[in-house]
Amino acid sequence: MKKVFQLILYYACLNTSIVVCQSNEIIQLWSGNPPNMKSNKNLEYAEIGSDKVTRIYNVSYPTLEYIKPTKPNGTAVIICPGGGYMRLAYSIEGNNVADWFAHRGIAAFVLKYRLPNDSTMIKKEIVPLSDAQQAIYYLKNNFVKYGIDTNKIGIMGFSAGGHLAASASVHFKDSYINSNDKKFSLRPSFSILIYPVITMQNEFTHQGSKKALLNPNTCDSLINYFSIELNATNETPPTFLVHVSDDKSVLVDNSLKYYTALKNKNINAVLHVFQSGGHGFAMQNKFVDDQWLFLLENWLIENKLR
Repeated sequence: MKKVFQLILYYACLNTSIVVCQSNEIIQLWSGNPPNMKSNKNLEYAEIGSDKVTRIYNVSYPTLEYIKPTKPNGTAVIICPGGGYMRLAYSIEGNNVADWFAHRGIAAFVLKYRLPNDSTMIKKEIVPLSDAQQAIYYLKNNFVKYGIDTNKIGIMGFSAGGHLAASASVHFKDSYINSNDKKFSLRPSFSILIYPVITMQNEFTHQGSKKALLNPNTCDSLINYFSIELNATNETPPTFLVHVSDDKSVLVDNSLKYYTALKNKNINAVLHVFQSGGHGFAMQNKFVDDQWLFLLENWLIENKLR
């Protein structure tokens, strides 16, 4: 019964354009139907697993959930939960992380982005990226409302959400949003990538994420486009990376390759590799968490983001 109540409460919060849900504001990312959709049918559902993690499936209508900071300092972060582009681990890689930022004065926005689906989408591979870009655009266009410094809007992602955050960090000049407004760049000011999927090259990619994002007959140019390590430039934002050596799902080579690419472009980047912790630990592995969160907080302070 408790699980049913939680899901009812969750969906009650999504049924209006902007509402207050447990003191958090839910913002519909697009006015009207989102772009690149074949149908406006909403097939989304959520499950709370035996591990008490809320996972969301079949996202068709993306949202931002705003967790207001206790003492705002002008910095904002868009958080992209992971899930192999097949689901979103919304609680442990979204809400929990957002609370951590909010307690440190940083406005946190959890992005419930659309999950690639050939049956409901046109060019499914660009759909998550268009949602991430729209989130950046929305915050820059509403910076006064949220007390945000437009030069301090970053993006964070876990696992496949890390791939999305990294994609937004390198492909910001390729606009996939329905706006001709050029007054704001779609470039995030910083990126935070936790055990991210980076490459779509077969040797080191996470096959589940690749299969969900790209079709089997995808051309090499598109595979290369979404292999983020091949697309870093001297305009890629400063980046904080965390991975563990014993990650069997998303190999540490993903972060190693991206870090190397960033350093080759003289980008301010830091990579922390821990001996053990597996994949998907988010903020649930006390030993690793105490270390990477401490390091992240110091990095935020060093870069004048906290």
